[in-house]
Amino acid sequence: MSKFQSGVHFLQIPGPTNVPERVLRAIDRATMDHRGPAFGPLTLEIQDLLRPVFATTQPVVIYPSSGTGAWEAALVNTLSPGDRVLMVETGQFAALWSKLARRLGLEVETIPGDWRHGVDPDAVGAHLAADRGHAIKAVAIVHNETSTGVTSRVPEVRAAIDRAGHPALFLVDTISSLASIDYRHDEWGVDVTVGGSQKGLMLPPGLAFNAISPKALAASDGAKLPRSYWAWDEMLESNRTGYFPYTPATNLLYGLHEALLMLHEETLPAVFARHARHGEATRRAVRGWGLEILALDPREYSNTLTAVIVPDGVDADALRATILERFDMSLGTGLGKLKGRVFRIGHLGSFNDLMLAGTLCGVQMGLELAGIAHGDGVSPALASLAEPSVAPALAGV
Repeated sequence: MSKFQSGVHFLQIPGPTNVPERVLRAIDRATMDHRGPAFGPLTLEIQDLLRPVFATTQPVVIYPSSGTGAWEAALVNTLSPGDRVLMVETGQFAALWSKLARRLGLEVETIPGDWRHGVDPDAVGAHLAADRGHAIKAVAIVHNETSTGVTSRVPEVRAAIDRAGHPALFLVDTISSLASIDYRHDEWGVDVTVGGSQKGLMLPPGLAFNAISPKALAASDGAKLPRSYWAWDEMLESNRTGYFPYTPATNLLYGLHEALLMLHEETLPAVFARHARHGEATRRAVRGWGLEILALDPREYSNTLTAVIVPDGVDADALRATILERFDMSLGTGLGKLKGRVFRIGHLGSFNDLMLAGTLCGVQMGLELAGIAHGDGVSPALASLAEPSVAPALAGV
């Protein structure tokens, strides 16, 4: 029998994130008839609320799946067996998307990375410029790499594709940035944006998304990879009246509706500004501790999570275990080749200043308990949080 711990568990992994009370209560309703007359209007309202989160006027498909399903959907709806895809290894999730693409029978051309930087727009541009026969059919990147805390500069990648004059589709994973970091599907010329429910959208895992450009929709007409469950055509046809071609995740859709209302009430500019404040406060804490932020380029610091390198000879997972046992707080583990070398602090979704203050205090106390030499990171972080908030300058939702 496990030991009872009073208070709340601090879930500070970078997803799944804390599910707010309003969303939990919305999910906790009797299941609706997904073929009945009340269901269609609910889904149509969800679509109206969801498109501004992607900053698009185009269709957004909602799947009952994890984000991995949305990765697959983006590929199988737009490409054919043997097509070449240009991908950039910015971290563990970029590597996993590449692995999935290979399993589907696609030829993946990988630009290697050091997992401390985002996508290099010049490298993408050079690969495309060298592809004079336009064999590369798509460029697929991760906007915010959850394993590293690095945010790639999507508009600069789009500009590099345009300078090369290349017709490749542009696919972007926003699973750990959507509804947390500024992102603009239409303005940035993205053809398929991949999203998931369990991070900035403040839901449990179980919903995934494809935002689809007209170019991507046209490409789907000639795509030859097998697809049935992931097919856009039947989904889009059913969605016109608010229904689905198969059973949707009804109660998660209740939660999505409530989460979208919450985002609109706060406004997306305020949401982005809040995440930026929490990201900056966390980075000040890391510097105060005398530890190193994994991301090297300040332009690419993530506002949804911070990956922290532990000193040589220290096992990051042992530190995480100490913090979990003593303070009931979960931190993200190092993934792939970062295993044991970093811990990740999630600061996204339904989150406020006092929750972040408690999180950073827990890390600092854990460093002390583990006997890891450190300075005071909490004080500079609290000073950052106490600074007057700057009014967001972005357009509202």
